[in-house]
Amino acid sequence: MKPTVYVINGPNLNLLGTREPEKYGRATLADVEALCREAGDRHGLGIEFRQSNHEGDLVSWIQEAGQRGAAGIVLNAAAYTHTSVALLDAVAAVAVPVIEVHITNIHAREPFRRTSYVSQAAKGVICGLGPQGYGLAIAGLAGLAVEGS
Repeated sequence: MKPTVYVINGPNLNLLGTREPEKYGRATLADVEALCREAGDRHGLGIEFRQSNHEGDLVSWIQEAGQRGAAGIVLNAAAYTHTSVALLDAVAAVAVPVIEVHITNIHAREPFRRTSYVSQAAKGVICGLGPQGYGLAIAGLAGLAVEGS
């Protein structure tokens, strides 16, 4: 059985492709999932891909990844990045490396978006590279898994 990476997406990411395409591009969430599965295949990793507009779902999935001994988590918490102590606590509570991903460069946007609670517990952060950031995060987790072996 292949090691699994959870790819967890937060609110409004289900609208990718139609939501503010000048910021987020035209790729849909299905396109992002396909990119993640291809990256997982390249690195011998299974992908558990999920999206919810509900904070509690994201917390539960982070905990699930920890309980199942996932190889890592790619987390795009979207707007919850800037508001959720619950997500910070969940990321800090699991013994699984978490790579925070954002499609846009959150540091070049509104001042409130420049604060990330998730970053305080994440192993790394990738932002501003569009959907390709997900593939880079999966490659990074694959590298961490090899280092840990």
